[in-house]
Amino acid sequence: MANEIAAIRKEYMLEQLDENHVLPDPIQQFEAWWREVIKSDIEEPNAMTLATADSSGKPSARIVLLKGINEDGFMFFTNYESAKGIQLIQNPLAALVFFWKELERQVRIEGTVQKVSQQESDDYFNSRPEGSKLGAWVSPQSKVIPSREILEQNIAVMEEKFSGRQIERPGFWGGFVVKPSQIEFWQGRPSRLHDRIVYTKEGSDWRVERLAP
Repeated sequence: MANEIAAIRKEYMLEQLDENHVLPDPIQQFEAWWREVIKSDIEEPNAMTLATADSSGKPSARIVLLKGINEDGFMFFTNYESAKGIQLIQNPLAALVFFWKELERQVRIEGTVQKVSQQESDDYFNSRPEGSKLGAWVSPQSKVIPSREILEQNIAVMEEKFSGRQIERPGFWGGFVVKPSQIEFWQGRPSRLHDRIVYTKEGSDWRVERLAP
């Protein structure tokens, strides 16, 4: 099996990326790539790896969904009492990775993290389907539970509680925004000589450089 894994190869040949032709702001560059991603009909293009570390520096990573982009950064929502929520509150640093294999592209983001406003969390929560709203209430995310039945019992309780009225956002659930200090754009190229363009924040400006693949 080891030899089979090691033998997996793919030659990247679709596009190229030049530091002289990227936009001066990485958020704008991301949005330009994002528009191309949407046109390509990739499934769940907003899926991204979120890497965090606890107060001792122990890392962990998982897939979450991007739910907003603005001048502050990249937004997602979760249970603040989940493993990632606790880690982000204790150690507000994170990394994100997008990999769009159909376009042979990757984006890596590193930065600080803070909670979004309660209004932003309310607005997104209210846009969710009813089942997702109830799910936020009933799941003690990342905690050990005895069986799936406990979730089904909790759903029944919450359905009765909110019967005939609006499902409000629980106080332990809301958004985070990753405010980037560095963003790298990766474009696959032949012979593993990939294009890597990195933006590094310097005060209010961004420095743009090419990295060796």
